[in-house]
Amino acid sequence: MDAERLVAIGRRALAECRTALDVVAEAWQAQALAQAIGSRLAVHGPLELRGEARGLSEAGGRAGMLADPAVLRSGGPRAARLTEVADPGRTLDELGTLLGEVGIALVGVACATDEEGLYWQCIEAIDAADESSDHVRAMLHRLSLYERDRERRRARDLGGYRERGREGDGAGGRGLAARRPDAAEPTASPP
Repeated sequence: MDAERLVAIGRRALAECRTALDVVAEAWQAQALAQAIGSRLAVHGPLELRGEARGLSEAGGRAGMLADPAVLRSGGPRAARLTEVADPGRTLDELGTLLGEVGIALVGVACATDEEGLYWQCIEAIDAADESSDHVRAMLHRLSLYERDRERRRARDLGGYRERGREGDGAGGRGLAARRPDAAEPTASPP
């Protein structure tokens, strides 16, 4: 299943949470998805993202180790269904949104609970979501710099091509107009 679709499923599941434990379970689902997306991009993604993608994968993996297995009671991690990341930029943008929504939901649960164990689970999950979000933002920044550089190179190459075309385009070209006559060449007199 495509990463964007899995992120959309996660956002919908988070919005439908009715209990504090459901929110925590969705937070860990989001971390598992961040790990899977990071792993996929580290191997198959654009070269400029691979280092940061490994960091995202590791952050998601560390967070997953903190998860209570009972919290992932909804049939295991959805991330196991990930088959592709078709559009890395869009996927990372959507994943960043999901991680932000997870953080907000977890803050709400942490503030509302009197149970110390649940409170600390929320704090750990908030930290994990923040670390993953940092990696996602860094990857989006790298992608935007890469796209900007690629556009500049394309404009430069296109401008150079146009310039070369004008220099050799015949009587109206700059190449002939800028050419100085050789003193030894006879010049044509006007009619």
